[in-house]
Amino acid sequence: MLGNVVLPAVLLSFAMLGCSTTPAQNQSAEHPHERLEVSLEADDSESRTEGDIAQMVTVEDQAADTHVEGGSVPAGATAAERESFLDYSRRVVQGVTTWAASGINSWFGDIPFEDGGRVWNGRFALRTLWRQDDGFDFNVRFSARLDLPNLRDNSYLFFGRENERDLIRDQPQTFTRQQQLISEDRRDDSSFFFGLGKSLYDAVDFRLGIRGGYKVFTHVRYSHGWELSEQDDINFRQTFFWAVNEGFGSTTSLNYEHAFDPSLAFKWLNSTTISEDTNDFEWSSSVGLHKAFGDRRLLSSEILINGETGSSVTVGEYGVRFKWQQPFLRDWLIGELILGHFWPQDDGEEERDRSWALGTGMTMQF
Repeated sequence: MLGNVVLPAVLLSFAMLGCSTTPAQNQSAEHPHERLEVSLEADDSESRTEGDIAQMVTVEDQAADTHVEGGSVPAGATAAERESFLDYSRRVVQGVTTWAASGINSWFGDIPFEDGGRVWNGRFALRTLWRQDDGFDFNVRFSARLDLPNLRDNSYLFFGRENERDLIRDQPQTFTRQQQLISEDRRDDSSFFFGLGKSLYDAVDFRLGIRGGYKVFTHVRYSHGWELSEQDDINFRQTFFWAVNEGFGSTTSLNYEHAFDPSLAFKWLNSTTISEDTNDFEWSSSVGLHKAFGDRRLLSSEILINGETGSSVTVGEYGVRFKWQQPFLRDWLIGELILGHFWPQDDGEEERDRSWALGTGMTMQF
């Protein structure tokens, strides 16, 4: 049975290795590992500089003044007519978020939002999922981080809509339900959230938030990385959390990465969670190759496995996952296609099932 999992991944891995001799073009990251990720997660450690934002706005404004998809625009056209639907939609999302940030900023003092405030790590995602053993699913995700001038240094506001379990446990992106192609109930499993956070020394992060209207949760996260060599990295992240209905808990992640060249890397990702709600360790692991092709295009081939200690089935599911990411029509619009084949088992007395899964996603970054 395990041979059915490993063989497809090995074949694709050899294909990726075969085309790795030519480094990907148009990649500007100084460290080879940083070139292999098209991040869709709201990562607090990364943001656009003001210069990048200004340059992006200038280029988009110039394009909007002259062309739209399908031909030229008359000189007397309105601003909305000069923009494509995609650009206009993104500008609306940015405008609404900035308006909300400005209003919230006024709650804490008299300094206007324009004096040092910013919206970053924003994303708005539409995703679909079909799974052979669970049918079709559709969900909407969004999140953003707001730096407010009236809050003290390194303090920020965060908000969005995510899977409630992944949010509380601070689950790494690789092992979220979306990325593992696990369907969910949009009403019971997803919730809106907002809260305040504070970063210390670029390693410790404190968060206090509210989800689902009134349920409180809090995080204390510590992260650290070690560069073992020019090709090898280890990254560690520890999150202690508390939440209403979940109690106290802890999520630990440890990741190893080896870069064969600037465009090809091997990654071994691990995560484990324990809480008062489970009293057992829920664990996940992923091993795979990640190949960059330039222009933020990324192909990955991974073997996944997860389970829970104390359960009648130690290994709840294993399988293979192939994922392709690339910009679509705009640099800030990321398309994603995920194909997986999994072997789940819920009960130790039952035979292990087999299930194909297909996921698609479109993420607007702002």
